[in-house]
Amino acid sequence: MAAPTPTDHKSRKLLGRLSLPESRYIADALRAETVGGVLLLVAAIAALLWANIPAISDSYASVRSFHIGPASLGLDLSLQHWAADGLLAIFFFVAGIELKRELVAGDLRDPKAAALPVIAALCGMAVPALVYALVNLTGNGSMDGWAVPTATDIAFALAVLAVIGTSLPSALRAFLLTLAVVDDLFAILIIAVFFTSEIDFLALGGALVGLALFWFLLRRGVRGWYLYVPLALVIWGLMYNSGVHATIAGVAMGLMLRCTRREGEPTSPGEHIEHLVRPVSAGLAVPLFALFSAGVSLSDEAIAQVFTRPETLGVVLGLVVGKAAGIFGGTWLAARFTRAELNEDLAWPDVLAVATLAGIGFTVSLLIGELAFAGDATLTDEIKAAVLIGSLIAAVIACVLLKIRNRRYRLLTEAEERDEDHDGIPDIYEEDKPEYHLRMAKIYEDRAAEHRRKAEKAAAAALQSAAGSTTEADRPA
Repeated sequence: MAAPTPTDHKSRKLLGRLSLPESRYIADALRAETVGGVLLLVAAIAALLWANIPAISDSYASVRSFHIGPASLGLDLSLQHWAADGLLAIFFFVAGIELKRELVAGDLRDPKAAALPVIAALCGMAVPALVYALVNLTGNGSMDGWAVPTATDIAFALAVLAVIGTSLPSALRAFLLTLAVVDDLFAILIIAVFFTSEIDFLALGGALVGLALFWFLLRRGVRGWYLYVPLALVIWGLMYNSGVHATIAGVAMGLMLRCTRREGEPTSPGEHIEHLVRPVSAGLAVPLFALFSAGVSLSDEAIAQVFTRPETLGVVLGLVVGKAAGIFGGTWLAARFTRAELNEDLAWPDVLAVATLAGIGFTVSLLIGELAFAGDATLTDEIKAAVLIGSLIAAVIACVLLKIRNRRYRLLTEAEERDEDHDGIPDIYEEDKPEYHLRMAKIYEDRAAEHRRKAEKAAAAALQSAAGSTTEADRPA
């Protein structure tokens, strides 16, 4: 597919270079996500081994179905349930902070810049849902799982990148992260709207009062984790008992935090809290959810069922085909109709590779699979197997596409990080500053002078050696 035709209007760069502060923020965020993604990958593999080794598989089922919690508060839940509703609330709390920051200080604050990831994310959710629907309409399957292949797991995607050692340029990494943040927002809306059946309005009202108090304390500048943590737990418990998925409480509280810096502040409160909570989310909450949710039977019969049953086949095709086609198509359409030109350092196959990588749906896809088929344990496990297999296929295809361009990515990354004047700022961000070029001129002049001294020294040594050889030759035998 050809790139959009340039016009006489001032063109905008699609996936252009980020500003230095944004680039550093993205690098820090992705570094944390990558570590969490590796832990997630380890937890998923551990769950699969635990559930599929005959000698210990029974213990896996016993552990994740073990109930704990106060029944009088409606919280006598299994460990698997605690992981899905409790620990994932921490994950969505961090997602809420990320989204708030993107809206007020990141790329999403500019409507023109926000158009690309929003359109790409919407298409990247609509097309997989459409693929699932088409497969199940033609195969007489259940439409309940239409939302399963719509989610992207940024941590797992970055874990794949870490394993294969691919270094994406900052623009592609930012696109992947922003895409996933927008994706999380719409996934949260899907969970809230389509997977809420019965509502306890008294409990919901109590949760809303708690959220209002949370917001009021933040706006008054009240500090102290000993106030906010108990209040957050009360809000979560009321939200759970209301019938609305409890993770909504997490994202709501995340969105309330202030993510803009005031004068004299090194970081905003939202960024500070995200820095504190992200390790808990990436290092504990999400891996434990994976441990208790990813353990599904992968017998030959179960794997064959994934490719023959319309519900599971729809999930696989939605993740592998729908995600790639939706994100790539949405990106191209956004570029076409906003008259943006693709960054000259990149090519459309790069966008396709990232779009394919976004087909790795894990955490939220598994959660939606559990919600969609809550009354059918067998089909729930088959849907989970489909999510794992679809994500694996998408990861393999993305790895092949990224490896083809890996040398180009490495050169771009090296150029982005080069700092020849050693001032702590990459040179690429200083090319329009006269003082930078003066510093570089001084550096090159000093290097030239040093090389001239070395040349003179080498020439003197050569002459001395030649003179010594002549004297030896003239000496009588």
